[in-house]
Amino acid sequence: MKIEKNSVVELDYKLMDLEGNIWESSDEGGPWVYLHGHGEVMPGLENELLGKAIGQKVKVEFGPEEAYGPYEEELKTEVPREAFAEVKNLTEGMRLAAESSDGVHAVMVREIRDDVVVIDANHPLAGQAVKVEVKVLSVRPGTEDEIAHGHVHQDGTCGH
Repeated sequence: MKIEKNSVVELDYKLMDLEGNIWESSDEGGPWVYLHGHGEVMPGLENELLGKAIGQKVKVEFGPEEAYGPYEEELKTEVPREAFAEVKNLTEGMRLAAESSDGVHAVMVREIRDDVVVIDANHPLAGQAVKVEVKVLSVRPGTEDEIAHGHVHQDGTCGH
């Protein structure tokens, strides 16, 4: 089976900056499983994987627009320092989950001042070109529920 819209795809992957520094890989967290055609992977990679089959490899470089998009200054926010009172060992560069009206988002602590903490909701690689290496491990049709929900269901169940 070849990768097409609504396929569930399992990949070995490596995400790197242009200097070859590894940001994420399946060596750390296991294979990446996603529903193709639903915006779960960077746009450039989704296009590159269309039509690929089990065992095929892709090595590609993407500019910011095909990867994590441009850096958006408005995604940096100053939050009162007391909002982080329960965070142990708060340090610059720390990744946290922040809850907002539209869900939970990963943020990075950019700066810690006496009265405020500057957090940044941009992806750490926003505004940068990246290299991606993947190998297709498996491809299967998505189930009706997976397609309706727009994501893969682990063990046949949805976490929602």
